[in-house]
Amino acid sequence: MKPIPFNKPFIIGHELDYIANAVAQGHLSGDGGYTKSCHRWFEEKLGVRRALLTHSCTAALEMAAILCDIRPGDEVILPSYTFVSTANAFVLRGAVPVFVDIRSDNLNIDETLIEAAITPRTRAIVPVHYAGVPCEMDAIMAIAQRHQLLVVEDAAQALLSTCKGRALGSIGHFGCLSFHETKNIISGEGGALLVNDERFAERAEIVREKGTNRSQFFRGEVDKYTWVDIGSSYLPSELIGAFLYAQLEHADQITAKRCHICTAYAAQLASLQQAGKLRLPAFDGDSNGHMYYVILDSLETRTKLIAHLKAQGIHPVFHYVPLHSSPAGRKYGRTASAMTVTDGLSERLLRLPLHYEMSDEDIARVSAAIHDFFIRG
Repeated sequence: MKPIPFNKPFIIGHELDYIANAVAQGHLSGDGGYTKSCHRWFEEKLGVRRALLTHSCTAALEMAAILCDIRPGDEVILPSYTFVSTANAFVLRGAVPVFVDIRSDNLNIDETLIEAAITPRTRAIVPVHYAGVPCEMDAIMAIAQRHQLLVVEDAAQALLSTCKGRALGSIGHFGCLSFHETKNIISGEGGALLVNDERFAERAEIVREKGTNRSQFFRGEVDKYTWVDIGSSYLPSELIGAFLYAQLEHADQITAKRCHICTAYAAQLASLQQAGKLRLPAFDGDSNGHMYYVILDSLETRTKLIAHLKAQGIHPVFHYVPLHSSPAGRKYGRTASAMTVTDGLSERLLRLPLHYEMSDEDIARVSAAIHDFFIRG
């Protein structure tokens, strides 16, 4: 029986042709023609002031932390149910991550708990758009404005998702994207920093170029470049830009396919939700089909279902261990509220296979296997 992997990298267009062309042009380091084409695509498609490719979303978050001028002892508010980079980028600058619980309906940060977590040391809020579903950005931006805080959107999972017609990643002061092979649009590794506040655009270029004004030099704005600020080497290879640009040319097609898979899962598993066997995610037209998960009644049920599916060649995965309960989370951060929803849902959530090359037959097979598990029950 053919295995159904959780994820599968794919080629959809001219990825290999563009890589060969980049080699032929003789420019493989950062900021070649394909990288610049990616920058233009993001700026035009998402409506952002400045887009800068990075070697990962982690790098984009680290850049955002520097641009927010995070210093030792500062605090940053974020959910605990997220990937480690969301917190680590700020801990590297000496900040304390302050963890807030998530909402039970969409697993995003509970915006009603943010204001109570603010102290005189708070400098930024980092909402994470889980599964590509938008956080309540109007409320979050209003809180940030009242308290003069910066907002860094962790939109790693949210490329081409929107919130009230605005692209996720374009609403906060900064947005951070991922093109890791598990994301919708991929380049193996890769990311982008979206700069939505003009105050930070020039410095973002400098931080990305090891703290030098090299970009200005190449544009002829200075006669030589030199070290002017802190920074690091956050540029990706031109090979990454070439592969990514070929994917971006088909971004709408990829998104539509993933949304189709989510819709098919929802239809085929709806009866199990109606029977009270599991809970399905509440996606809407604003999300990009990044992920499909089910929420089960207990850790024991999840463990048994994983074993049942793997025995049939189907490979689901669970997701994060909440950061507040991790060794580093306890060492570097603190909680601002009870983490009841985070603790409860993290043990019961199961992500189903979802990738561009999944067929309708694959979706039906996964769904049938889940039904079979509960029938045998």
